[in-house]
Amino acid sequence: MVYRRFSIGVAIRLILIILCLYLGLWLYYRQELWLAPGILGLIALIQIGELIYYVNSVNHKLARFLDSIRYNDFSSSFTSDSQMGGSFREVNVAFNEVMDVFKKTRAEKEEQMLFLQVIIQHINTGIISFNSAGKIGVINNAAKHLLQIPQFRDISDLGKLSTELLKEVMEMKPGQRISQKVNSNLHLIIQSTSLKMGGQSWTLLSLQNINAELQSNELEAWQNLTKVLRHEIMNSITPISSLVESLRTILDEDSYVQQEGFLIKKDGFQDIQEGLDTIANRSKGLVSFVNAYRDYTNIPLPEKELVNIQGLFEKVLNLMKEDLKANEVEVQTEIQPENLEIHCDPDQIMMILINLIKNASESLTNQANRIIFLRAISQGDLGSIIQVEDHGPGIVPEALERIFVPFYTTKKTGSGIGLAISRQIMNLHRGSLQVVSRPNERTVFTLNFR
Repeated sequence: MVYRRFSIGVAIRLILIILCLYLGLWLYYRQELWLAPGILGLIALIQIGELIYYVNSVNHKLARFLDSIRYNDFSSSFTSDSQMGGSFREVNVAFNEVMDVFKKTRAEKEEQMLFLQVIIQHINTGIISFNSAGKIGVINNAAKHLLQIPQFRDISDLGKLSTELLKEVMEMKPGQRISQKVNSNLHLIIQSTSLKMGGQSWTLLSLQNINAELQSNELEAWQNLTKVLRHEIMNSITPISSLVESLRTILDEDSYVQQEGFLIKKDGFQDIQEGLDTIANRSKGLVSFVNAYRDYTNIPLPEKELVNIQGLFEKVLNLMKEDLKANEVEVQTEIQPENLEIHCDPDQIMMILINLIKNASESLTNQANRIIFLRAISQGDLGSIIQVEDHGPGIVPEALERIFVPFYTTKKTGSGIGLAISRQIMNLHRGSLQVVSRPNERTVFTLNFR
Protein backbone atom coordinates (compact mmCIF):
# COMPACT_ATOMS: atom_id res chain seq x y z
CA MET A 1 0.00 0.00 0.00
CA VAL A 2 2.83 2.42 0.91
CA TYR A 3 4.72 1.61 -2.28
CA ARG A 4 1.56 2.07 -4.35
CA ARG A 5 0.78 5.49 -2.89
CA PHE A 6 4.40 6.57 -3.34
CA SER A 7 4.30 5.51 -7.00
CA ILE A 8 1.04 7.39 -7.58
CA GLY A 9 2.54 10.50 -5.99
CA VAL A 10 5.61 10.34 -8.25
CA ALA A 11 3.43 9.73 -11.34
CA ILE A 12 1.16 12.70 -10.62
CA ARG A 13 4.16 15.01 -10.18
CA LEU A 14 5.71 13.80 -13.43
CA ILE A 15 2.43 14.34 -15.31
CA LEU A 16 2.13 17.89 -13.93
CA ILE A 17 5.74 18.67 -14.94
CA ILE A 18 5.13 17.33 -18.46
CA LEU A 19 1.84 19.31 -18.82
CA CYS A 20 3.51 22.53 -17.69
CA LEU A 21 6.37 22.06 -20.14
CA TYR A 22 4.04 21.10 -23.01
CA LEU A 23 1.67 24.00 -22.36
CA GLY A 24 4.57 26.45 -22.11
CA LEU A 25 6.06 25.28 -25.42
CA TRP A 26 2.64 25.47 -27.12
CA LEU A 27 2.05 29.01 -25.95
CA TYR A 28 5.56 30.01 -27.01
CA TYR A 29 5.56 28.54 -30.50
CA ARG A 30 1.86 28.84 -31.43
CA GLN A 31 0.73 32.01 -29.59
CA GLU A 32 4.16 33.62 -29.52
CA LEU A 33 3.75 34.52 -25.89
CA TRP A 34 6.74 35.05 -23.52
CA LEU A 35 5.39 35.68 -20.05
CA ALA A 36 3.02 32.70 -19.71
CA PRO A 37 5.60 30.12 -20.91
CA GLY A 38 8.15 31.63 -18.50
CA ILE A 39 5.73 31.29 -15.59
CA LEU A 40 4.90 27.71 -16.61
CA GLY A 41 8.63 26.88 -16.87
CA LEU A 42 9.20 28.29 -13.37
CA ILE A 43 6.28 26.18 -12.08
CA ALA A 44 7.81 23.11 -13.78
CA LEU A 45 11.19 23.78 -12.07
CA ILE A 46 9.46 24.11 -8.70
CA GLN A 47 7.64 20.85 -9.32
CA ILE A 48 10.91 19.12 -10.30
CA GLY A 49 12.53 20.35 -7.08
CA GLU A 50 9.53 19.19 -5.10
CA LEU A 51 9.71 15.76 -6.78
CA ILE A 52 13.41 15.45 -5.89
CA TYR A 53 12.64 16.43 -2.28
CA TYR A 54 9.73 13.97 -2.26
CA VAL A 55 11.94 11.06 -3.37
CA ASN A 56 14.92 12.05 -1.22
CA SER A 57 12.76 12.24 1.89
CA VAL A 58 12.05 8.53 1.60
CA ASN A 59 15.75 7.80 1.01
CA HIS A 60 16.75 9.88 4.05
CA LYS A 61 14.23 8.10 6.25
CA LEU A 62 15.36 4.69 4.94
CA ALA A 63 19.03 5.61 5.54
CA ARG A 64 18.22 6.70 9.09
CA PHE A 65 16.31 3.47 9.65
CA LEU A 66 19.19 1.31 8.40
CA ASP A 67 21.75 3.29 10.44
CA SER A 68 19.64 2.74 13.55
CA ILE A 69 19.74 -1.01 12.93
CA ARG A 70 23.44 -0.97 12.07
CA TYR A 71 24.47 0.84 15.27
CA ASN A 72 21.79 -0.76 17.51
CA ASP A 73 20.29 2.66 18.19
CA PHE A 74 16.57 2.12 18.51
CA SER A 75 15.84 5.41 20.25
CA SER A 76 15.08 7.18 16.94
CA SER A 77 11.50 7.92 15.92
CA PHE A 78 9.99 8.95 12.61
CA THR A 79 7.45 11.81 12.72
CA SER A 80 4.61 12.09 10.26
CA ASP A 81 4.81 14.88 7.69
CA SER A 82 1.31 15.89 6.67
CA GLN A 83 2.61 17.94 3.71
CA MET A 84 4.14 14.86 2.07
CA GLY A 85 0.90 12.94 1.81
CA GLY A 86 -0.58 9.76 3.23
CA SER A 87 2.15 7.48 1.83
CA PHE A 88 4.80 9.19 3.98
CA ARG A 89 2.60 8.93 7.01
CA GLU A 90 2.34 5.19 6.41
CA VAL A 91 6.15 4.95 5.93
CA ASN A 92 6.69 6.73 9.23
CA VAL A 93 4.20 4.45 10.98
CA ALA A 94 5.81 1.33 9.48
CA PHE A 95 9.33 2.48 10.44
CA ASN A 96 8.19 3.30 13.98
CA GLU A 97 6.50 -0.10 14.32
CA VAL A 98 9.67 -1.90 13.17
CA MET A 99 11.76 0.17 15.58
CA ASP A 100 9.41 -0.78 18.42
CA VAL A 101 9.81 -4.47 17.52
CA PHE A 102 13.60 -4.08 17.55
CA LYS A 103 13.43 -2.28 20.90
CA LYS A 104 11.31 -5.05 22.36
CA THR A 105 13.56 -7.78 20.93
CA ARG A 106 16.68 -6.04 22.23
CA ALA A 107 15.11 -5.61 25.68
CA GLU A 108 14.14 -9.30 25.77
CA LYS A 109 17.65 -10.26 24.68
CA GLU A 110 19.19 -8.10 27.39
CA GLU A 111 16.84 -9.64 29.97
CA GLN A 112 17.80 -13.14 28.83
CA MET A 113 21.50 -12.28 28.99
CA LEU A 114 21.05 -10.82 32.46
CA PHE A 115 19.09 -13.90 33.55
CA LEU A 116 21.80 -16.17 32.11
CA GLN A 117 24.55 -14.20 33.87
CA VAL A 118 22.68 -14.47 37.18
CA ILE A 119 22.32 -18.23 36.72
CA ILE A 120 26.00 -18.63 35.80
CA GLN A 121 27.07 -16.65 38.83
CA HIS A 122 24.88 -18.64 41.23
CA ILE A 123 25.49 -22.23 40.12
CA ASN A 124 27.94 -24.30 42.16
CA THR A 125 29.86 -25.48 39.08
CA GLY A 126 32.79 -23.28 38.07
CA ILE A 127 32.46 -21.79 34.56
CA ILE A 128 35.34 -20.24 32.58
CA SER A 129 35.41 -19.19 28.93
CA PHE A 130 38.47 -18.03 26.98
CA ASN A 131 39.20 -17.27 23.34
CA SER A 132 41.98 -18.51 21.06
CA ALA A 133 44.29 -15.78 22.40
CA GLY A 134 43.72 -16.98 25.97
CA LYS A 135 41.70 -13.95 27.11
CA ILE A 136 39.08 -14.74 29.74
CA GLY A 137 35.51 -13.93 28.67
CA VAL A 138 33.33 -15.26 31.49
CA ILE A 139 34.31 -16.52 34.93
CA ASN A 140 31.69 -17.07 37.61
CA ASN A 141 31.95 -16.84 41.39
CA ALA A 142 32.23 -20.62 41.81
CA ALA A 143 35.32 -20.72 39.57
CA LYS A 144 36.88 -17.77 41.43
CA HIS A 145 36.22 -19.50 44.75
CA LEU A 146 37.70 -22.81 43.53
CA LEU A 147 40.84 -21.42 41.93
CA GLN A 148 41.58 -18.48 44.26
CA ILE A 149 43.60 -16.71 41.56
CA PRO A 150 43.72 -12.89 41.96
CA GLN A 151 43.18 -10.84 38.78
CA PHE A 152 42.39 -13.87 36.64
CA ARG A 153 42.32 -12.30 33.16
CA ASP A 154 44.16 -14.81 30.98
CA ILE A 155 43.99 -18.60 30.90
CA SER A 156 47.78 -18.69 31.36
CA ASP A 157 47.14 -17.39 34.91
CA LEU A 158 46.14 -20.98 35.74
CA GLY A 159 49.88 -21.62 35.88
CA LYS A 160 49.98 -19.59 39.12
CA LEU A 161 47.93 -22.36 40.71
CA SER A 162 49.42 -25.38 38.92
CA THR A 163 51.56 -25.62 35.79
CA GLU A 164 50.38 -29.20 35.36
CA LEU A 165 46.76 -28.04 35.45
CA LEU A 166 47.44 -25.39 32.81
CA LYS A 167 49.15 -27.94 30.57
CA GLU A 168 46.25 -30.38 30.85
CA VAL A 169 43.67 -27.66 30.11
CA MET A 170 45.53 -26.39 27.03
CA GLU A 171 45.80 -29.95 25.65
CA MET A 172 42.10 -30.75 26.16
CA LYS A 173 39.97 -31.53 23.12
CA PRO A 174 36.32 -30.41 22.75
CA GLY A 175 34.04 -32.73 24.70
CA GLN A 176 36.95 -34.20 26.69
CA ARG A 177 36.72 -34.69 30.45
CA ILE A 178 39.74 -34.93 32.73
CA SER A 179 40.44 -35.36 36.42
CA GLN A 180 43.28 -33.33 37.92
CA LYS A 181 44.46 -33.19 41.52
CA VAL A 182 45.80 -29.71 42.26
CA ASN A 183 46.49 -29.98 45.99
CA SER A 184 45.28 -31.79 49.08
CA ASN A 185 42.04 -29.78 49.13
CA LEU A 186 41.37 -29.42 45.41
CA HIS A 187 40.68 -32.29 43.01
CA LEU A 188 39.01 -30.99 39.85
CA ILE A 189 36.83 -32.64 37.23
CA ILE A 190 37.13 -30.45 34.12
CA GLN A 191 35.02 -30.68 30.97
CA SER A 192 35.71 -28.73 27.79
CA THR A 193 33.33 -27.43 25.10
CA SER A 194 34.14 -25.31 22.05
CA LEU A 195 31.91 -22.72 20.41
CA LYS A 196 32.05 -19.79 18.00
CA MET A 197 30.80 -16.37 19.03
CA GLY A 198 31.35 -12.98 17.46
CA GLY A 199 33.56 -14.52 14.79
CA GLN A 200 35.94 -15.91 17.43
CA SER A 201 36.58 -19.42 18.69
CA TRP A 202 35.88 -19.83 22.41
CA THR A 203 36.53 -22.66 24.83
CA LEU A 204 34.13 -23.19 27.72
CA LEU A 205 35.35 -25.05 30.79
CA SER A 206 33.24 -26.43 33.61
CA LEU A 207 35.03 -27.21 36.89
CA GLN A 208 33.90 -29.20 39.90
CA ASN A 209 35.82 -29.96 43.06
CA ILE A 210 35.23 -33.62 43.90
CA ASN A 211 37.64 -33.70 46.82
CA ALA A 212 34.87 -34.10 49.42
CA GLU A 213 33.20 -36.85 47.38
CA LEU A 214 36.53 -38.60 46.93
CA GLN A 215 37.22 -38.44 50.65
CA SER A 216 33.77 -39.86 51.35
CA ASN A 217 34.27 -42.61 48.77
CA GLU A 218 37.75 -43.27 50.10
CA LEU A 219 36.36 -43.71 53.61
CA GLU A 220 33.68 -46.04 52.30
CA ALA A 221 36.32 -47.97 50.31
CA TRP A 222 38.47 -48.37 53.41
CA GLN A 223 35.47 -49.60 55.36
CA ASN A 224 34.62 -52.11 52.64
CA LEU A 225 38.26 -53.18 52.45
CA THR A 226 38.36 -53.64 56.22
CA LYS A 227 35.29 -55.85 56.00
CA VAL A 228 36.91 -57.95 53.25
CA LEU A 229 40.20 -58.25 55.14
CA ARG A 230 38.44 -59.10 58.38
CA HIS A 231 36.30 -61.72 56.63
CA GLU A 232 39.24 -63.41 54.89
CA ILE A 233 41.54 -63.26 57.90
CA MET A 234 38.87 -64.55 60.27
CA ASN A 235 38.08 -67.38 57.84
CA SER A 236 41.70 -68.48 58.18
CA ILE A 237 42.50 -67.59 61.79
CA THR A 238 39.35 -69.08 63.38
CA PRO A 239 39.92 -72.68 62.18
CA ILE A 240 43.66 -72.39 62.89
CA SER A 241 42.92 -71.25 66.46
CA SER A 242 40.37 -74.05 66.87
CA LEU A 243 42.82 -76.63 65.52
CA VAL A 244 45.57 -75.45 67.85
CA GLU A 245 43.24 -76.01 70.83
CA SER A 246 42.33 -79.46 69.49
CA LEU A 247 46.00 -80.38 68.99
CA ARG A 248 46.76 -79.29 72.54
CA THR A 249 43.94 -81.52 73.82
CA ILE A 250 45.27 -84.45 71.75
CA LEU A 251 48.73 -83.96 73.17
CA ASP A 252 47.34 -83.88 76.71
CA GLU A 253 45.17 -86.98 76.27
CA ASP A 254 47.17 -89.21 73.88
CA SER A 255 50.75 -88.58 75.00
CA TYR A 256 52.64 -90.24 77.86
CA VAL A 257 55.82 -89.20 79.62
CA GLN A 258 58.76 -91.60 79.43
CA GLN A 259 62.29 -91.37 80.66
CA GLU A 260 63.65 -90.42 77.23
CA GLY A 261 60.72 -88.25 76.10
CA PHE A 262 57.03 -88.54 75.16
CA LEU A 263 55.04 -91.40 73.69
CA ILE A 264 52.02 -90.56 71.46
CA LYS A 265 49.29 -92.95 70.42
CA LYS A 266 49.00 -93.76 66.72
CA ASP A 267 45.51 -92.25 66.36
CA GLY A 268 46.58 -89.11 68.17
CA PHE A 269 49.67 -88.83 65.93
CA GLN A 270 47.50 -89.05 62.80
CA ASP A 271 45.12 -86.42 64.16
CA ILE A 272 48.05 -84.10 64.80
CA GLN A 273 49.33 -84.66 61.26
CA GLU A 274 45.95 -83.85 59.75
CA GLY A 275 45.61 -80.78 61.94
CA LEU A 276 49.06 -79.49 60.93
CA ASP A 277 48.25 -80.10 57.24
CA THR A 278 45.05 -78.10 57.63
CA ILE A 279 46.91 -75.26 59.36
CA ALA A 280 49.51 -75.26 56.56
CA ASN A 281 46.81 -75.11 53.85
CA ARG A 282 44.92 -72.31 55.55
CA SER A 283 48.18 -70.40 56.04
CA LYS A 284 48.98 -70.77 52.32
CA GLY A 285 45.51 -69.48 51.48
CA LEU A 286 46.05 -66.46 53.71
CA VAL A 287 49.43 -65.78 52.08
CA SER A 288 47.84 -66.03 48.60
CA PHE A 289 45.17 -63.54 49.67
CA VAL A 290 47.79 -61.08 50.96
CA ASN A 291 49.79 -61.45 47.70
CA ALA A 292 46.65 -60.76 45.64
CA TYR A 293 45.97 -57.64 47.71
CA ARG A 294 49.59 -56.54 47.20
CA ASP A 295 49.22 -56.97 43.42
CA TYR A 296 46.06 -54.85 43.47
CA THR A 297 47.63 -51.99 45.43
CA ASN A 298 50.94 -51.89 43.54
CA ILE A 299 49.92 -51.38 39.92
CA PRO A 300 52.61 -49.22 38.22
CA LEU A 301 51.72 -46.07 36.30
CA PRO A 302 51.17 -46.79 32.58
CA GLU A 303 54.01 -46.08 30.18
CA LYS A 304 51.96 -44.85 27.26
CA GLU A 305 52.91 -45.06 23.61
CA LEU A 306 51.10 -45.05 20.28
CA VAL A 307 50.03 -48.67 19.80
CA ASN A 308 48.77 -50.29 16.59
CA ILE A 309 45.63 -52.22 17.58
CA GLN A 310 45.99 -54.82 14.83
CA GLY A 311 49.41 -55.83 16.18
CA LEU A 312 48.13 -55.73 19.79
CA PHE A 313 45.25 -58.11 18.98
CA GLU A 314 47.60 -60.50 17.18
CA LYS A 315 49.92 -60.68 20.20
CA VAL A 316 47.03 -61.38 22.58
CA LEU A 317 45.55 -64.11 20.39
CA ASN A 318 48.97 -65.73 19.85
CA LEU A 319 49.47 -65.91 23.61
CA MET A 320 46.04 -67.48 24.10
CA LYS A 321 46.04 -69.68 21.03
CA GLU A 322 46.50 -72.99 22.88
CA ASP A 323 43.91 -72.22 25.59
CA LEU A 324 41.35 -71.12 23.00
CA LYS A 325 42.02 -74.20 20.91
CA ALA A 326 41.65 -76.49 23.91
CA ASN A 327 38.28 -74.90 24.78
CA GLU A 328 37.21 -74.91 21.10
CA VAL A 329 36.60 -71.16 21.21
CA GLU A 330 36.80 -68.94 18.12
CA VAL A 331 37.73 -65.24 18.32
CA GLN A 332 36.49 -62.89 15.59
CA THR A 333 38.21 -59.51 15.37
CA GLU A 334 37.00 -56.20 13.94
CA ILE A 335 38.98 -52.94 13.74
CA GLN A 336 37.57 -49.63 12.45
CA PRO A 337 39.59 -48.15 10.83
CA GLU A 338 42.02 -50.95 10.07
CA ASN A 339 45.07 -48.77 10.95
CA LEU A 340 43.59 -47.65 14.30
CA GLU A 341 46.16 -46.60 16.90
CA ILE A 342 45.57 -45.91 20.60
CA HIS A 343 47.79 -44.08 23.09
CA CYS A 344 48.21 -46.62 25.91
CA ASP A 345 50.54 -48.99 27.78
CA PRO A 346 50.52 -52.09 25.55
CA ASP A 347 51.58 -54.53 28.30
CA GLN A 348 48.85 -53.41 30.70
CA ILE A 349 46.13 -53.41 28.01
CA MET A 350 47.23 -56.90 26.91
CA MET A 351 46.85 -58.01 30.54
CA ILE A 352 43.25 -56.70 30.57
CA LEU A 353 42.35 -58.30 27.23
CA ILE A 354 43.83 -61.66 28.23
CA ASN A 355 41.82 -61.60 31.45
CA LEU A 356 38.57 -60.65 29.68
CA ILE A 357 39.00 -63.20 26.87
CA LYS A 358 39.88 -65.90 29.41
CA ASN A 359 36.74 -65.11 31.44
CA ALA A 360 34.61 -65.13 28.28
CA SER A 361 36.15 -68.42 27.15
CA GLU A 362 35.42 -70.06 30.51
CA SER A 363 31.82 -68.84 30.39
CA LEU A 364 31.30 -70.57 27.02
CA THR A 365 32.26 -74.04 28.28
CA ASN A 366 28.70 -75.40 28.09
CA GLN A 367 27.60 -73.29 25.11
CA ALA A 368 27.05 -74.47 21.55
CA ASN A 369 28.03 -71.07 20.12
CA ARG A 370 31.61 -70.60 21.30
CA ILE A 371 32.51 -67.32 19.59
CA ILE A 372 34.13 -64.28 21.19
CA PHE A 373 34.00 -60.95 19.38
CA LEU A 374 37.03 -58.70 19.85
CA ARG A 375 36.58 -55.27 18.29
CA ALA A 376 38.18 -51.81 18.34
CA ILE A 377 36.36 -48.73 17.06
CA SER A 378 37.42 -45.11 16.71
CA GLN A 379 34.82 -42.57 17.89
CA GLY A 380 36.54 -39.44 16.60
CA ASP A 381 36.80 -36.68 19.20
CA LEU A 382 35.20 -38.99 21.78
CA GLY A 383 38.21 -41.30 21.71
CA SER A 384 38.32 -45.03 20.95
CA ILE A 385 36.85 -48.20 22.46
CA ILE A 386 37.87 -51.85 22.65
CA GLN A 387 35.13 -54.40 23.29
CA VAL A 388 35.12 -58.08 24.28
CA GLU A 389 31.72 -59.67 23.62
CA ASP A 390 30.37 -63.17 24.16
CA HIS A 391 26.96 -64.79 23.98
CA GLY A 392 27.29 -67.00 27.03
CA PRO A 393 25.20 -67.23 30.21
CA GLY A 394 26.02 -63.63 31.12
CA ILE A 395 26.10 -61.96 34.53
CA VAL A 396 23.06 -61.66 36.78
CA PRO A 397 22.12 -58.07 37.81
CA GLU A 398 23.01 -58.72 41.46
CA ALA A 399 26.55 -59.75 40.54
CA LEU A 400 26.88 -57.04 37.89
CA GLU A 401 27.02 -54.40 40.63
CA ARG A 402 29.91 -56.12 42.42
CA ILE A 403 32.16 -57.83 39.87
CA PHE A 404 34.67 -54.96 39.98
CA VAL A 405 34.91 -55.11 43.78
CA PRO A 406 38.28 -56.62 44.84
CA PHE A 407 38.12 -60.30 45.91
CA TYR A 408 34.52 -60.70 44.75
CA THR A 409 34.08 -63.60 42.31
CA THR A 410 31.24 -65.68 40.91
CA LYS A 411 33.59 -68.55 39.94
CA LYS A 412 34.49 -71.54 42.06
CA THR A 413 38.18 -70.84 41.52
CA GLY A 414 39.97 -67.52 41.27
CA SER A 415 40.92 -64.66 43.55
CA GLY A 416 38.32 -62.18 42.31
CA ILE A 417 41.05 -59.65 41.69
CA GLY A 418 41.36 -59.69 37.87
CA LEU A 419 38.49 -57.35 36.99
CA ALA A 420 39.34 -55.00 39.87
CA ILE A 421 42.92 -54.70 38.58
CA SER A 422 41.65 -54.24 35.00
CA ARG A 423 39.41 -51.35 36.01
CA GLN A 424 42.21 -49.73 38.03
CA ILE A 425 44.53 -49.97 35.01
CA MET A 426 41.91 -48.20 32.86
CA ASN A 427 41.50 -45.52 35.54
CA LEU A 428 45.26 -44.94 35.44
CA HIS A 429 44.88 -44.54 31.65
CA ARG A 430 42.20 -41.88 32.38
CA GLY A 431 39.69 -44.12 30.69
CA SER A 432 37.10 -46.55 31.99
CA LEU A 433 36.08 -50.21 31.96
CA GLN A 434 32.35 -50.89 31.77
CA VAL A 435 30.15 -53.94 31.32
CA VAL A 436 26.68 -54.53 29.91
CA SER A 437 25.13 -57.98 30.28
CA ARG A 438 21.81 -59.57 29.44
CA PRO A 439 21.82 -63.10 30.88
CA ASN A 440 21.79 -65.84 28.22
CA GLU A 441 21.96 -63.22 25.45
CA ARG A 442 25.15 -61.17 25.37
CA THR A 443 27.83 -59.73 27.63
CA VAL A 444 30.06 -56.83 26.50
CA PHE A 445 33.06 -55.42 28.36
CA THR A 446 34.08 -52.02 26.97
CA LEU A 447 37.44 -50.29 27.42
CA ASN A 448 37.02 -46.53 26.84
CA PHE A 449 40.10 -44.52 25.81
CA ARG A 450 39.77 -40.72 25.71
